[in-house]
Amino acid sequence: MTRFTRLAWTAATFTYLLIILGGIVRITGSGLGCGEHWPLCNGKLLPPLDLPTMIEYAHRLVAAAVSVLVAGLAGYASWLRRRAGSGDRYLPGIAPYVALALLVAQVVLGAVTVKLRLPPWTVILHLGTAMLLLATLIVIAKGTRLTPGASPGIPGSRATPGLRPGLVALVLGFVTVLFGALTANLGAATACLGFPLCNGQLVPAGNYLQHVQWTHRLLAYTLAGYVVWWAIRTKTRGAWCGVALVALQVAVAASMVLLGLPQPLQAAHVAVGAAVWAALVLAVL
Repeated sequence: MTRFTRLAWTAATFTYLLIILGGIVRITGSGLGCGEHWPLCNGKLLPPLDLPTMIEYAHRLVAAAVSVLVAGLAGYASWLRRRAGSGDRYLPGIAPYVALALLVAQVVLGAVTVKLRLPPWTVILHLGTAMLLLATLIVIAKGTRLTPGASPGIPGSRATPGLRPGLVALVLGFVTVLFGALTANLGAATACLGFPLCNGQLVPAGNYLQHVQWTHRLLAYTLAGYVVWWAIRTKTRGAWCGVALVALQVAVAASMVLLGLPQPLQAAHVAVGAAVWAALVLAVL
């Protein structure tokens, strides 16, 4: 494993931790633990650390680490290209610069989220950008070139027919994650009691919060069924790993709903959801 690859895996790992910490910030209501100050925390570099401040401050510290790692990755990629020349087929492609652009967007969204006092749309965009950043870092770590028409792992080759089902799984997974964030940030997590139906109904007859929650569940069920079909069709270990993680996520979600949304299970739901997304990206690659 090269130093560039190790750096990419380290950045991906810290981004995964950042997503989990972001979920814990939301679950514990610590989003304004540093007040409306940004990038300082309550106007200080080292603020008094009560629990909400500690959680939000830890989130910001990991975000700072991700920023350094991603910026370093883009700088390292640029240095490799200058040293070896653009004719080397194993040189990093544009993915490190895509990651840097996503990082800038993530930082801006983080600042806007704090300044606007956590409106749901900014929180959802913040999570979506973090998921895209994680996927891009995994692409870099796997050595895949972002070349139009290229299949994963084979620079310059034509896309293979088997790639399309994997991309459908990725889209389903991404939309499911975003609807999960919408459900949580609108306060719709308690709108549907019971599992797997919503308040015992196949089509809930309540308010829009029930429909948001039910849409998230339907997407999750669709993803579960589709990933099983994909794994049976491709017979790859990566796809079956995705099946196992999706099954675990459904089990965590069911337990969370039936037990009244305990915070540890909410945090586990975020962690496993991010793991599902990472597994789908790896399976496609």
